[in-house]
Amino acid sequence: MSIERISPAEAVRRQRSGAVLIDVRETHEHACGHAADALCIARATLEAEPQATLPDRDADVLLICQLGGRSLRAAEALAVAGYTRLASVEGGFDRWISEGLPTVQPERTDASVEPDFYDRYSRHLRLPEVGEAGQRKLRGARVAMVGAGGLGSPAAFYLAAAGVGTLVLADDDIVDRSNLQRQILHTEARIGMSKVASARVALAALNPQVNVELFEQRITTDNVEQLLDGADVVLDGADNFPVRYLLNDACVKLGKPLVYGAVHRFNGQVSVFDAGRQRGDAPCYRCLFPEPPPPEAAPNCSESGVLGVLPGVIGLLQATEVIKLILGLGVPLTGRLLRFDALAMRFRETRLSADPECAICAAGREFPGYIDYQQLCAG
Repeated sequence: MSIERISPAEAVRRQRSGAVLIDVRETHEHACGHAADALCIARATLEAEPQATLPDRDADVLLICQLGGRSLRAAEALAVAGYTRLASVEGGFDRWISEGLPTVQPERTDASVEPDFYDRYSRHLRLPEVGEAGQRKLRGARVAMVGAGGLGSPAAFYLAAAGVGTLVLADDDIVDRSNLQRQILHTEARIGMSKVASARVALAALNPQVNVELFEQRITTDNVEQLLDGADVVLDGADNFPVRYLLNDACVKLGKPLVYGAVHRFNGQVSVFDAGRQRGDAPCYRCLFPEPPPPEAAPNCSESGVLGVLPGVIGLLQATEVIKLILGLGVPLTGRLLRFDALAMRFRETRLSADPECAICAAGREFPGYIDYQQLCAG
């Protein structure tokens, strides 16, 4: 049987003449709205028990999805089941909207949902792995970010865009013209402003629903736990070893996952250190680097330079890992170090193991306390 394909306008005309319009998208897609007077029944449910919805096999049945493909396949399945008057709406709900035809937004029972929630995050809501429950989880999350520079810029932009509810930005530096080649949170007009204040301006313009808290202090043993208090995930965008080691130790002590990133000239690397929650199984930063390299072996960007786009690549990978950790999706980079060579455009992965003798994260070992990290990294 050949399935009739009709326009959205024709579907409306036939609805008015008594045809049944069925939206066969998934429940999380219906949350973003649907055609007026359509029955919302997921394709798999409809195909499994069509008679529960359509007892009359000779009824005029119109099927719609997002673009037209699923509705056509659903119509074909119904034809096999004996239905005789079937049509699929070409272009689906996207075309329906573009032609200005009537739609319905489901009633929102949660008064705390912002008016733009379903519009802003519609592409997340269409992902069954995220959906409304996942988006609410992102909205309730708190991420502590150290550094509002090269790595923090792309990471903060995408975490704010994704709807992470609270970003705590820690940086005690100010915007300098030399930052603008790679630190895309900042602009020429905000040179001289504190980086965290500049970042809040940029993030508020992108997504005013995100709460951006400023931590305009140098990270020390005295305030690191204040910074991490309540954080679900910690993102390391620091540019110096004393802060990296301090963050690692604090995250192990407090049981926080640490998303690590670093860049140097044309190379970058990223990993997830989650030893605080997975003692003996997951490594920490010290398992990879028990001791910092001598200062002359690890110059910073101001000394050795960095390709401007490189922090963008690494920062986006960090943001991806943060979102995965919040949502519990996929396989995080725990126990893996991902290296990126921009000149060769090549990624390489190195497996990392927990060091059973690690001074910080070895299973059963008490936290030894914070140390003088400046002295540690001075050699």
